[in-house]
Amino acid sequence: MSDATPLLETRGVTVRFGGNVAVNDVSVAFGAGTVTGLIGPNGAGKTTLFNTITGLQKPTSGRILIDGVDVTRKAPYKRARLGLARTFQRLELFLSLSVRDNLRVAGDIHGTGGGGRRRDLEAETDRLLELTGLTDVAHQDVSDIPTGRARVVEVARALMTGPRVLLLDEPASGQTEQETEAFAELLLRLAGEGLGICLVEHDLPLVMRVCSHIHVLDYGSLIASGTPAEIRDNPAVVAAYIGTEEVA
Repeated sequence: MSDATPLLETRGVTVRFGGNVAVNDVSVAFGAGTVTGLIGPNGAGKTTLFNTITGLQKPTSGRILIDGVDVTRKAPYKRARLGLARTFQRLELFLSLSVRDNLRVAGDIHGTGGGGRRRDLEAETDRLLELTGLTDVAHQDVSDIPTGRARVVEVARALMTGPRVLLLDEPASGQTEQETEAFAELLLRLAGEGLGICLVEHDLPLVMRVCSHIHVLDYGSLIASGTPAEIRDNPAVVAAYIGTEEVA
């Protein structure tokens, strides 16, 4: 990571549920124009950390910063206005609406009005449908398309809000090998355009391919941070998560 102020940062974030420590003193940073991985076993605290970053969960202690500004006490919608967007493990789409209308709804909620701005909304919808490879299913109901492509719809809908940093929670779940290949190219293109991406994903080959930096959680604690090569060869990470599986 560079010495510049991170686009998104957690400092000493701890989340306790009664006697259970779900996130333990975690400090991580995510930069603009990069894909940063957040990996670890099930129950490691990844989604809880995401919820804390986006304001759905209050931290017991610690701080969340966007561009160096403390947003720990700000509501989720205020963080969204600062350029924070996310997807979820479970699909959070309007299944009875078309792919195109799911994007339009996101644009409307983000504040796009009538007149010229309505034309801008349609143009942006067209742009994102093409960018994400969804043009061919744009007029199909989300309920009628495969789960892997519905995951991409979630990403496209999040992009309709014009985020600066995008948090993706297991976005490749349900994707075919071909879909994952296309998704990897999409993530790299988005990062190349300056978007900061934080990727929670169990598909380790995907993580190793697209991420320039990876943070590893285990039992709520940060056990390693580094490049894909450093993480692949880290004994603590191998013991806790990767095991002996080849993830080149």
